[in-house]
Amino acid sequence: MIAPMARRAILLDALGTLLELKAPLPALQALMRERHGIEVSAQDGQRALRAEMGHYRANCVRAADAASLLELRLECAGIIAATLGGAAAELGAAALLPTLLDSLQFEPFPEVRPTLARWREDGLRLVVASNWDVSLHEVLERTGLRERLDGVATSAEVGSAKPAGELFAAALELAGVAAAEAVHVGDSLEEDVAGARAAGIEAVWLRRERQRELAPPPGVAVIATLDELAPAGA
Repeated sequence: MIAPMARRAILLDALGTLLELKAPLPALQALMRERHGIEVSAQDGQRALRAEMGHYRANCVRAADAASLLELRLECAGIIAATLGGAAAELGAAALLPTLLDSLQFEPFPEVRPTLARWREDGLRLVVASNWDVSLHEVLERTGLRERLDGVATSAEVGSAKPAGELFAAALELAGVAAAEAVHVGDSLEEDVAGARAAGIEAVWLRRERQRELAPPPGVAVIATLDELAPAGA
């Protein structure tokens, strides 16, 4: 456990920090077979998902309401259809959209729920600052995390993505604290660590198993799970 923080608020990244994406390929293959009678190879499925995720990451900032979210989701489903080709391309984006969405399932990391509950009991303000579309609110509700948080700021609703400072500023406003009174925790060295430090916020790097070979920047605290971060008085 790292040294206790004298802070009033913790800002948190979502994907890779609070939530993990369950492997989508097996689900996509099974759903394509069951719903559409289409066999998708691992190679083709992986290629289609990589293309879809790349498009999503580059464009999620514009999905700030129901209409723009649907537009982006249809684009993503269209990329799956076009990349898989053949019968999948003939089905088209609208038919494949429910299949794509059902293959993308998020769940909290094991330590997240009890750690958030403990931090709340310690009087800390907890706000998510995430590069995500407006549906993050739904995801957090569905996974039982929203009730443990004081606010959620998404890049789509703010109109700017990390590492730019606007998303951090929005999260600080939701938390009701100044930059010096908060710490930001996230798994991305560029978006979370560099972005928070540029915004004047202390950064803690959550280096999960897949990043163990990477070295932290000088002066940045490193944790492997959220429960290693101790609030003041712990």
